[in-house]
Amino acid sequence: MFRFDEGLKVYLHREAIDFRVGLNGLAILVEQALGLDPFAEAVYVFSNRRRDRVKILGWQRNGFWMLMKRLEEDRFIWPDVVTVPTLTVEQLHWLLDGIDLAVVHKHPRRFYERVA
Repeated sequence: MFRFDEGLKVYLHREAIDFRVGLNGLAILVEQALGLDPFAEAVYVFSNRRRDRVKILGWQRNGFWMLMKRLEEDRFIWPDVVTVPTLTVEQLHWLLDGIDLAVVHKHPRRFYERVA
C-alpha cells in the first residue's frame, strides 16, 4: 500500500459529489466550492453520497493525478464539520482504513526543556 508524505496538506470536501465528475470537474470544485488552489502541494478528498467511494485529487509538477478507492461492503466514516477541514496525512490514512476520526484521540506531543 502506498503512503503519502507527512508534510502534505490534506483538504476534505464535506458534501457528497457526483462520481461521474472527472479530473477537470474535481479541480473546478477545489477552486469554486473549497476556494483553494488545485495546483498547490496538497491533496483534495471527495466522497460519493453512499460514502462507499473516495476520490483523491492532486497536482504534481506537470499534471493532475486521481486516486479512487471503492469499498465493497463497508462505508467510510466521514467527519461532520462545517468548514473545509484540513486533515493530517495520518488522519487521511485512518479515514481510508475506516477509522472514525471523531473518536480517535492521541496523546498530545510533549516538548520539554530539561529532564528534572
